[in-house]
Amino acid sequence: MKDRRENWSSNFGFILAATGSAIGLGNLWKFPFITWKNDGGAFVLIYLICIIAVGLPIMMAELLVGRKTQKSAVGALREAIGPAWGWVGTWGVMAGFVILSYYAVVAGWSLFYLFQTLNWSFFGFPTQANMGGLFAGLAANGLLQTTLSGTFMLLTVAVVFFGVHGGIERTARLCLPALFVIMLLLLFSALSMEGSGEALNFIFRPNFSELDTAAILEALGHAFFTLSLGMGTMIVYGSYVARERSLVNAAGSIVILDTVIALIATIIMFSVIFTVPGMPEQVDGSSVGMLFISLPQLFYEVVPFGVVLAPAFYLLVALAALTSTISLLEVVVSYFIDQRKMERSRATLLSGACIYIFTFLSGLSFGAFPWLSNFELFDGKAGFFATMDHFASNWALPLGGLLITLGVGWFMPSSDTEAELVGSGSPGWFSHKAWLFAVRFIAPAAVAAILIAVIFFGKDFS
Repeated sequence: MKDRRENWSSNFGFILAATGSAIGLGNLWKFPFITWKNDGGAFVLIYLICIIAVGLPIMMAELLVGRKTQKSAVGALREAIGPAWGWVGTWGVMAGFVILSYYAVVAGWSLFYLFQTLNWSFFGFPTQANMGGLFAGLAANGLLQTTLSGTFMLLTVAVVFFGVHGGIERTARLCLPALFVIMLLLLFSALSMEGSGEALNFIFRPNFSELDTAAILEALGHAFFTLSLGMGTMIVYGSYVARERSLVNAAGSIVILDTVIALIATIIMFSVIFTVPGMPEQVDGSSVGMLFISLPQLFYEVVPFGVVLAPAFYLLVALAALTSTISLLEVVVSYFIDQRKMERSRATLLSGACIYIFTFLSGLSFGAFPWLSNFELFDGKAGFFATMDHFASNWALPLGGLLITLGVGWFMPSSDTEAELVGSGSPGWFSHKAWLFAVRFIAPAAVAAILIAVIFFGKDFS
């Protein structure tokens, strides 16, 4: 007899787990950075439109494929759409593998700054601190990089090892509430700062004279990437959803929570930026600089209760990273469980070990190992880490997302998609015809625009 597939114990548990997958470092550092770079206001409004018109329909498409077939990405696409579409699922598994391999390095940085800020909070912040030098030293220290990323991979493997309910859902139930509480504490502190009014005006005052085509593409790209789309994550998570639960309500809740977290993070960072004289001129370099170079010192010199909030913030970053790395590993593990008939324990250990080989290479590519640091497949992207990031962000995810959207919209029977989306618990406002139009026309055109921008105009979404 075929073993019964694991399910989320409740709709709330599923929403927390899927939201945790979507909420990652992109919410906490990339969205604030690109909002700053694109002059706020109008960019934020366009981003919200893209989330609703593109991100939400694709998320529903991935969830329904998983729930209908009760299989991971490869088997699900093969069964729901056709035998050839299994290759699209394989592409998604490969994308998850690649992304986790370098994402774990950045996640390791969050652990370093968590322990560093705890040390500063207890023993004092150095008066002549050189934050740029501290981060450069971390990046170039191969042993420290591989140890930190290895620790984070061990945490990720430990969670996935215990399965959907005992590992992933239980961790989400612990991490997500803690994440929300920390965000609210940071928001309360930020709104008490004198620059908060200017920050809110910058974020929510649309001025379309400041908007250009590049900003629209940036908003579109991030709306797609932020929801963990294009690599089968939501197909896998959807495969664990019970039949009687509404995918429309769940997808809507995930998108709302993910967007709210991104906006709160932006308010927090911009309140700090607009409070410190000269700070706006210092944040144009990179999102990494904003998160790991500029903010640590500001917590201790500017932010109210920064001694408490600094380690809380980097704990938040670590939790957000963990809930994302869990979902990335689950994409790979579920492939071995479903397609190779492995036990979860063996599949998890094998997947984690294989991925860490590439994590190890990424961790050594910031100066510790010259060959890896100079490794270049794409123009202007020197280093193994940068190469993997560029490939995943500009090729793997957009192509996977485009093919999944076309497959569900044009090759999967509309009666099947309607059966999964319309039924018990679905909201009255939901229109399957409107969703189908979005999946057939709006979403593919939007994701195709990302690929066109990459191929013909050299746009970089990494």
